[in-house]
Amino acid sequence: MPGSPGSFPLGAAVTMRDLDTNMHPVLRRLRASEPVSWLPVLGGWLVTRRDLALRVLRDSRTFTVDDPRFSTARVVGPSMLSLDGSEHKRHRDPFAEEFRSTASAARLEEVAEAEASRLVAGFAAAGEAELRRSLAGPLAVAVVAEVLGLGQTDPKMILAWYDEIVGAVSALAGQSGEGPEPNSATVGSAAFAELSAEVQAAIAGAHGDSLLSAAARTGGLRDGEVVSNAAVLMFGGIETTEGMICNAILHLLAHPAQLAEVIADPGLLANAIEESLRLEPAAAVVDRYATTDVAIAGAAIRHGELVTVSLAGAGRDPTFFPDPDRFDLHRANAKQNLAFAHGPHFCVGANLARLETRAAVAAVLQLPRLRLDPARRLAPRGVVFRKPPALHVQWDVPALQG
Repeated sequence: MPGSPGSFPLGAAVTMRDLDTNMHPVLRRLRASEPVSWLPVLGGWLVTRRDLALRVLRDSRTFTVDDPRFSTARVVGPSMLSLDGSEHKRHRDPFAEEFRSTASAARLEEVAEAEASRLVAGFAAAGEAELRRSLAGPLAVAVVAEVLGLGQTDPKMILAWYDEIVGAVSALAGQSGEGPEPNSATVGSAAFAELSAEVQAAIAGAHGDSLLSAAARTGGLRDGEVVSNAAVLMFGGIETTEGMICNAILHLLAHPAQLAEVIADPGLLANAIEESLRLEPAAAVVDRYATTDVAIAGAAIRHGELVTVSLAGAGRDPTFFPDPDRFDLHRANAKQNLAFAHGPHFCVGANLARLETRAAVAAVLQLPRLRLDPARRLAPRGVVFRKPPALHVQWDVPALQG
């Protein structure tokens, strides 16, 4: 056995329920006593200290994503998410170049701000809303559609593809039940085939210019490779951005004094978002596989074993972030969070996610006296992806004059 209860008693006692609903106290104990711990419930090692997380994330030769067990690749094929070395660079560089483009960033920021304002205006007269489904999710879908050149595609169709592909990935990973579910994987493959047809049209220019068509023209990727990376961008662009928006709004509304500071000085919003990412990254963990036997912080990791890096644990490491459980929009090093990972697999769409979150938060803060619904307040939860299951808010609606 790689680890034993005697060697890692804290890790041996951790349950999936702990990680889902009580994650941060568990991570605090592990980080202090077993910073690299064997968790039978995960079937692998969990790294919770920031310096050790950086060591793993920077060293793709020793800790790789390129492993046949990587479930995303089994559904959508090889992509920048599941490759390392020169092949990873070949898949990633065309997209990274487009995301760095000043013109692309300006266009996508304009799209995000206009869509966020439109969504908020649509429910502003109601006095209450559930923001995950009425703002965060729809905004993320709209921007992903723009990125993929699918602006004419029904957003419900994009969400259907997304849900089915995510379900298939979870089934193959054994996360949606007691084991893999072949039917779910088959449905996910069908959804991927539909997405593929739409992306092929976007590449060909039928849906206008897009990041994908540019990557295909200038990056030397084959159409099928562009499609696989499109599926990865869709997954990250919807799931984690929705969570990032919800968590940022939740943190601000849960701290009225700091919310008032942001309203008085919108320049503080960017750091408030980084502080939210530190406290509650939308993607709590990332997986790697050991390519060789390696010792790290007293743990003897063997070739082929799963090594899961807790981005959530790294974000609350008290040796780097003093008073780590406190939300502080003035924290000087908040942007040094690892919410977008680090090293070769640093999130290619990190800046896009940031600008979407700024657009969403700025738009919703225009609602007068915005506040959490005290009767329906839910904390973030999730083992891999963390956000509140729903985000119910209220605000004052001015009385009609006449």
